Amino acid sequence: MPKHDSLWLKSLRWIQKHLVHTIVVPQDPFADLNLDASRPLAYVMKTESLSDIAALSEITAKLGLPSPYEPLVANGVIAPRVVCLQGRKPLFGERAGNEPFLECFMRLLAVHKERPELDIQLVPVSLYWGRTPGKEDDTMKAAVFERENPTWLRKCLMILFLGRHNFVQFSNAVSLRYMADEHGTDMGIAHKLARVARVHFRRQRKVMTGPVLPNRQALFHSLLKSESLRKAIQEEAANKKISETQARETAIEYLDEIAADYSDSLVRIAERFLTWLWNKLYSGINIKGAEQVRQLHHDGHEIVYVPCHRSHMDYLLLSYILYYQGMVPPHIAAGINLNFWPAGPMFRRGGAFFIRRSFNGNKLYTAVFREYLDQLFAKGYSVEYFSEGGRSRTGRLLAPKTGMIAMTMNSVLRGIERPVTLVPVYLGYDHVMEVATYHKELSGKKKKKESVWQVFGAIRKLGNFGQGYVNFGEPITLQNFLNERAPNWRTELADDPEQKPSWLTPAVNVLANRVMTNINDAAAASSVTLTSLVLLATDQNALERSLLERQLDLYLTLLKKVPYTTYTSVAEGDGKHLVQQGLELNKFVVCTDPLGEIVSIEASQAVSMTYYRNNIIHLFIVPSLIASCLTHNEQIPRQHVVSIVADFYPLLKAELFMGIKDVPAYVNQVLDFFIEQGLVVEADTLTVVPEHTSQLLLLASSVSETLQRYAIIFNLLANRPKMERSELESESHLLAQRLGALHGITAPEFYDKKLYGTLSVKLKELGYLADNQDKSNINRIRDQANSLLRPSVKQTIVASVTAEHTV
Repeated sequence: MPKHDSLWLKSLRWIQKHLVHTIVVPQDPFADLNLDASRPLAYVMKTESLSDIAALSEITAKLGLPSPYEPLVANGVIAPRVVCLQGRKPLFGERAGNEPFLECFMRLLAVHKERPELDIQLVPVSLYWGRTPGKEDDTMKAAVFERENPTWLRKCLMILFLGRHNFVQFSNAVSLRYMADEHGTDMGIAHKLARVARVHFRRQRKVMTGPVLPNRQALFHSLLKSESLRKAIQEEAANKKISETQARETAIEYLDEIAADYSDSLVRIAERFLTWLWNKLYSGINIKGAEQVRQLHHDGHEIVYVPCHRSHMDYLLLSYILYYQGMVPPHIAAGINLNFWPAGPMFRRGGAFFIRRSFNGNKLYTAVFREYLDQLFAKGYSVEYFSEGGRSRTGRLLAPKTGMIAMTMNSVLRGIERPVTLVPVYLGYDHVMEVATYHKELSGKKKKKESVWQVFGAIRKLGNFGQGYVNFGEPITLQNFLNERAPNWRTELADDPEQKPSWLTPAVNVLANRVMTNINDAAAASSVTLTSLVLLATDQNALERSLLERQLDLYLTLLKKVPYTTYTSVAEGDGKHLVQQGLELNKFVVCTDPLGEIVSIEASQAVSMTYYRNNIIHLFIVPSLIASCLTHNEQIPRQHVVSIVADFYPLLKAELFMGIKDVPAYVNQVLDFFIEQGLVVEADTLTVVPEHTSQLLLLASSVSETLQRYAIIFNLLANRPKMERSELESESHLLAQRLGALHGITAPEFYDKKLYGTLSVKLKELGYLADNQDKSNINRIRDQANSLLRPSVKQTIVASVTAEHTV
C-alpha cells in the first residue's frame, strides 16, 4: 500500500477535510495563469507537510489538476509530483534537509537534457492557515500559532482554530525546458531554482498577509517625533499662543480621530458576514485584472487603489474582493461623516482612516494627516481613496478632487524608495441602492446625515441586485509619471527640498485626470447598462422585443470587434440573454399586444435608469456621433466624419474622461465595422443602407443630448464672442433648463452646473474663450452641432440665443 494510502493517513485526511475550508487564489488557475493542461506539471511548495499536501489534493481534484499524490513519470524517470524547499520540522530536533528535493530537481533537469521536446511546468503553490500578519508587540499567542515554520503540534492547532480560513495560492508556472536551455542542468541550477523559489514564497506571504501591524499608541509616539510634525506643533503653539504641550495634545487628538486600528479578527468575522451579504444580494461578482495587481504587490510596489464612487457598498466590495484574491484589504480613506457609532469603530478596525471634508487651512491637522499617510506608505500598507470626493449622483464620473493624489505625490517626492503605483478601479452594479435618494437630492432635497438607522434601513431592503463588477484599470507608477512630466525632479528636490516646484500643481491635475480616464477605460458593459442605453434612446423608452435584442447584439459585437480598451469588460451572452436578465431584475417591464412583446422602462423609473446608462455612455459616444453624422447626411465622405469627431472629441474627453489614443484610427475602425455589418456602404462617400436606418438612428440618439449642450454653448459663443467664462456657464445652464422644459429632457446631468463649468474650462484651454480666438472655428463647430440636431430643437436653441442677444 503506498504511503499516502495508509489507514492512519487516510483517517487524518478525513478529519482534516471536515475541519478545513479552502479558498483558491486565483479561482480558475487555467484561465488566470499560464498553465497548459497538455504539458506535465509538478508542484513546488515551501515546506514538506502532510496537511498541506492533503489540502492541495482536495483542490486539485476539483480543478482537474494532477493529484500531488500521483508520481510524475517522464522518460522512464519517476519523480515526486511535489518538490519542497525544506523538509518537515519535528517537534524536537533539527529540520530535515532538502537534499532529496534537490536531487529530484536534478533528475527532472537531466530528463530535459535527454528529451528536447519535454517541458515540465513547475507551479509554485503557497498555503496559508489564517492570514494574521502579526503585531509589533506579539507575545506567546504568536509563538503558539507561528505560521512560517510550524512544528506538527503547532500545525494541528492552526488547522483546529484557523482551518476555516485556509488559502491555497497558485502562481505562474516556470518552464523547466527554459531553465535547462538557458542555464544548464548541473547542481548549481537546482540550487538557484531553490533560492528563487524561497524569495517567491517570502514575497507571496507578504502579499497575502501584509506587513506587521503597529501598536497604535507606539505609532502615535513615533509620528510625534518626526521633524515635520514637531515643527508643525511649534508653529501651532506660536500661532494659537498656547503651550507646546497643549499643541501636542491637539495633535494626538487629530491622530486618534484619523488613524485606523486594523484588526485581523474583525476582518475574519467581516469576511463571513460579507460572504453571506454578497450571496444574498448578488448572483455573481465579475472581476477583471486582479492578476496584474497581485503581480505589482509581489514586485514590491506600494499600491494605492483609486476606485470610482457609486455607493457605500464600494468600501466593502473592493476590500472583500481583494481579500479573496489573495491580497490584504487596504487602509481606506473614509469621510468623517461615516465615523458614527457603531459603524465608525467597525470601519476603523476594518482598516478605515477618517479624513475631514475640508482642512480649512488647519496646518497642524494637515501636517498630522500627511505624516500618517507617509507612515502607511513607508510601512507597506496598501491604501484606498476615492478621488471624486463623494458618490456620483448621475452615474458619470465626477471631476476629481486632487487633495489625496497631491499628498500621495508629495510622499513620493519626499523619498519613498519603493515604487508607488495608483491602481484605478471601476466598480459597477446592476442595482445601486442609493439611486432613488440621489435623484431626490438632485431635485433639491437636502442630503440626509449618515446614521445607524440608515444602515438598518438599507439591510432591511436587501433583495436581488443582480451582479457586481470590479475591473482593475491600467496602473500608474508615480515615479514613472514624474520621470515623464519632470525628468529632473530628483535633482531639483535634492537641491532645494523645501521649494515647491512650479510643475507640481499642473502635474497633479494631469495625474488626477489620467486616473479618472483609466477608471472609465475599465468600464463594465452589463445587461442593465446596455439595455438602459438602448431604451432611453427611444422616444417613449420602449421598443419591440426583437428589435431591442437585435440592437443589443449590434452593441455587443461592436464592443468585442472594436474594443474601447483591453481593460473594458463586456457581458456574456447575446441580446436575448441580456433582455431576460434585465427583466428578471425588474429593471424593465414587458407587455404583449397582438403584434408581439414590447419592453419598456416605466415612466417613474426613467430618470433612475439614466444612472446606469451614464456608467457606460463614454463607450458609445463616439460611435453614436458617427451614426449621427451618417443619418443626418444622405452621403458623407469618410474624412468629413473623421474631422467632425475630431472637433467634438476634446469636449467629449473633458466631459467623459475618455482615453482613445488614436481618434482618427478609432473612427475608421467603427466605420469599417458598420460596413462589415451591412449598415453602411461606401463608394466615394458613405451611405446608410435603408433597411438598417433604424439601428443607426437608435445609436445616434445616445449622443443627442450631448450635442444639444454643445449647440447651446457654441451658439452663445458665435453670438457673443467676448463672453466671459462665468457668464457662459450661467447662460448655458439657463438655456439648458428652457430646452429641457420644452422638449422633455429629464436626464439629471443635462442640468448639472458643474458639467458646464468643466466644459467652459476646456473651452478656455482650447482657445475658444480667448480675446484673439478664430471665430471661424466657433462658427464651424456651431454649424456642425446645429446640423446634427432635430429641427425643432435647433429652432429652440437658435431662437433663444438670438432673443437673449437682442434683449
